[in-house]
Amino acid sequence: MRYKRILLKLSGEALMGKRQYGIDPERLHDYAEEIKSLVDAQVQIGIVIGGGNIFRGLQGTSDGMDRVQGDYMGMLATVINSLALQAELETMGVKTAILAGFQIGPVAELMSRRKAIEYLEQGRVVFISGGTGNPYFTTDTASVLRGVEIRADVFLKGTRVDGIYTADPEKHPDALKFDRITFEEAYQKNLKIMDLTAFTMCRENNLPVVVFNMNEKGNLMKVVKGDDIGTLVSN
Repeated sequence: MRYKRILLKLSGEALMGKRQYGIDPERLHDYAEEIKSLVDAQVQIGIVIGGGNIFRGLQGTSDGMDRVQGDYMGMLATVINSLALQAELETMGVKTAILAGFQIGPVAELMSRRKAIEYLEQGRVVFISGGTGNPYFTTDTASVLRGVEIRADVFLKGTRVDGIYTADPEKHPDALKFDRITFEEAYQKNLKIMDLTAFTMCRENNLPVVVFNMNEKGNLMKVVKGDDIGTLVSN
């Protein structure tokens, strides 16, 4: 395996599958199988899931809601998604743990770097939910922060697109895909990979990013093995 410890970032929208809202059980099962294959290969896995399939803080703000209140609702949505994928993994016999950026009683422990690393070394899949625990930070920024904290070898951004393109390939069929690109080149080309705070944090902490299609069976294992799929962003 090229990577021994990963931080996997999944979007909440990805859990919708073919639905318009919420969680698709079939997609949840597929993701759990992909993750279990890495557990069986003794890869240490931290996971951060967005909450956009349930509630987006910025959407609430655009509808007139207070930004802070909306962000906290979005953070709670990430906890719900983590609980859902945790439940699916545990039916497969995978040991897990959920940590959160804020106190949330019996469903998650408060996030600490030491606790997260301890669980990873025990072979558990560690969900880190609740964002940073503070409003005004995106899930991208929270997930990169957690990747740096747990000293992940790589930040894996699982999407429905097979990498980074010169433009949105779903809207521009002639867009060109990058196989490898540096952080500096991505800045210069103004590529929208993740928000600027998250992207800068990856660059400053020398945390490479791989953007890949999580919805294609076997891709997660291929990325971790080091196969040439998706797009690698590094210094």
